[in-house]
Amino acid sequence: MILYQTEWCPYSHRVRQRLTELGLEYTVRQVPVERSERADLVAATGQDRIPVLILDDGPPICGSRTILAYLAERFDERPDAGKHRAKASEKVPNFEELEARSGEWTKPWRPPQAPGVGLNTRLA
Repeated sequence: MILYQTEWCPYSHRVRQRLTELGLEYTVRQVPVERSERADLVAATGQDRIPVLILDDGPPICGSRTILAYLAERFDERPDAGKHRAKASEKVPNFEELEARSGEWTKPWRPPQAPGVGLNTRLA
């Protein structure tokens, strides 16, 4: 199986979590943020929205609800699925929690700096 997705998409996250709970192996294909730049996704699936699950022996399944319904009909959970759900709930805040934190989610990422070293400092 191949999952077309992005890390920032909550619907993709939901599908990845369920695939883990089911113990299924899959390959991840990251797609560009801009829909206009998703030519590979459109060529493979006929659409530019994510998530999309490409089956080894069937048509693409588009959208998290449809993917989750497909998985529920065909696969049983692995014995430790509940532990995976509990750990995810404990360690991975949902997107609403992230947004509520004093702008933490919206702050641009910056690489860590050594003390006294600025972005324009030349290192030897």
